[in-house]
Amino acid sequence: MSSLPLITDPFFYAVAVPAVLLLGISKSGFGAGFGSLAVPLMALAVTVPQAAAILMPVLLVMDLLGMAAFRKNVDRQLLKFLLPYGLLGIVIGTLLFRWLEPRLVAGIVGAFTLLFLAQRLLFPPRPDSAPPPRWVGAILTATSGFTSFVAHAGGPPINAYVIPMRLPPLLFTGTMAFFFFFVNMAKWVPYAWLGLIDLRNMATSLVLLPLAPVGVWIGVRIAHRIRPVLFYRLIYTGMFLTGCKLVWDGLGLT
Repeated sequence: MSSLPLITDPFFYAVAVPAVLLLGISKSGFGAGFGSLAVPLMALAVTVPQAAAILMPVLLVMDLLGMAAFRKNVDRQLLKFLLPYGLLGIVIGTLLFRWLEPRLVAGIVGAFTLLFLAQRLLFPPRPDSAPPPRWVGAILTATSGFTSFVAHAGGPPINAYVIPMRLPPLLFTGTMAFFFFFVNMAKWVPYAWLGLIDLRNMATSLVLLPLAPVGVWIGVRIAHRIRPVLFYRLIYTGMFLTGCKLVWDGLGLT
């Protein structure tokens, strides 16, 4: 490992280790939303594009583990609807990546996350209320693909659409695991084309890779034992912290 051109800055690993663990826990469904903090945390030590590239192999392992754990808990009809719009967001992100400032994207995503939470808390839906219309889902899912491409922050937009459906926790988690597997796989070619997949980033990712199953394992153990009400409260908490952090970054206060 000493011969590889990896990042050696201790501060980078001080922020990268908790970032990867949070990402793994969020991939299990427990604390969904916390995963969007991974890139902002790592961006304290490296640039946002480099942080996103380093996390690519880690995400692949986590996605595979998440799909294996929740392979029997997938809403296939919902997934069939979501995927085309998520991939559309990847295409938009690829085309705009060189001209967009990641800080601005972070601020926009954070603001919408906090607005969604305010709406849910101040005007909670009635038990008999209908889920959001599909056109709203299409916009939010495309936004999720876009923000996932830019900063692996695809959770908040798609949560804004799927959470009101009130899926059982395991079904919610499994569907999101499969959705983000396909979305993350679609990023590899554009990331390579943009020059983000290089030896230094991949070598650094290799060092962090053993943490991937640890975070997923912790989250899966909890997700199978948590009550639905508490499950969604934790999601809201994760989204609140994520929204605040992204707005903070968007305002340039880091």
